[in-house]
Amino acid sequence: MKISVERSQLMTPLQVAHAVVERRQTLPILANVLIRADADGFRLSATDLEVELLIPGKLEKCLAEGATTLPARKLLDLCRATPEGTLLTIETNGERASVRAGRARFSLSTLPAAEFPGIDVKGDELPLVLSQRDLRRAIETTYFAMAQQDVRYYLNGMLLEIEGGKVRFVATDGHRMAVTDLAVEVPPDASRRIIVPRKTVVETLRILNDVDTPATLSIGRDHLILSAADVVFKSKVIDGTFPDYERVIPRNQDKTIDIDRLAFREALGRVAIFANEKYRSVRLKLEPNLLRLSANNAENEEGEEELEIEYSGGELEIGFNVSYLIDVLGALRSDAVCLQLADSGSSCLLTEPGGGPSRYVIMPMRL
Repeated sequence: MKISVERSQLMTPLQVAHAVVERRQTLPILANVLIRADADGFRLSATDLEVELLIPGKLEKCLAEGATTLPARKLLDLCRATPEGTLLTIETNGERASVRAGRARFSLSTLPAAEFPGIDVKGDELPLVLSQRDLRRAIETTYFAMAQQDVRYYLNGMLLEIEGGKVRFVATDGHRMAVTDLAVEVPPDASRRIIVPRKTVVETLRILNDVDTPATLSIGRDHLILSAADVVFKSKVIDGTFPDYERVIPRNQDKTIDIDRLAFREALGRVAIFANEKYRSVRLKLEPNLLRLSANNAENEEGEEELEIEYSGGELEIGFNVSYLIDVLGALRSDAVCLQLADSGSSCLLTEPGGGPSRYVIMPMRL
């Protein structure tokens, strides 16, 4: 293989692919990226055996077609250290590859392209065509509630449920939950239910852009394929049973208040300065036409703030993790947020006033 490529044409896909490359690899080849080149350009691949990313790129010249694998980190660092606009010439010779950049020359080790692993996918896929903006927005409003390194491995991901002409995104860490619905054109009887790994969710956000250009999400029984702007992303799914999230959603809450979302978020941010660093608890006290926010810490420091609201029900005092509340308020885009409460021992339901595509459940903390 011998190719000439402009520095930015190689660096851009490398930056995307590098996040997929396994840092603590069990196989040396997983630290490499696969480059296949022909007259139409090049295609770069990276995998950690759980996810696989394929990105196309343009060449200045393809002097000799072929394929090889190169160290992802070294190649990316070399591109970053090369002046903008530099033309790179990459040529393989046996187990080595030479990279020329102007008057500079570098030698990299290679591994055979034939040994580069990929993710095998089987048929029976359900394709969903969505705008990149809508899909990105649905994930952004949900993914922050996923668990991280939980022993309940099925919580370290996001549930995708297709049923009734919509795709539902659900994430929970056992203390909070986010649910977002997105309408989609599928056959009425079509259904799927898979758990997408955390890494896949995060990488999907990196691939999707805030544009109306369509993306195709193909959902199989044991895999997921995202195709967007010529980029193809394959992923295995988590083999497990997601909790019955419908049972967690509170119903018949008798205390409902609408609050200005930004004012509420800013007030929580100020009060949170004085919250216990470990537990991050904040106290909400509901009174007629008034919401009191307060927090204190082990140094006997305290923060308190009041917000005027329209409320005529009974008094209620309840505690929450302030970070969970702020996450929800950051995910919503509406001017106001609706809080539905019952008592100090019941979860809180947060939505847009009048409903909306997203619902959030936060469990209370003991005061």
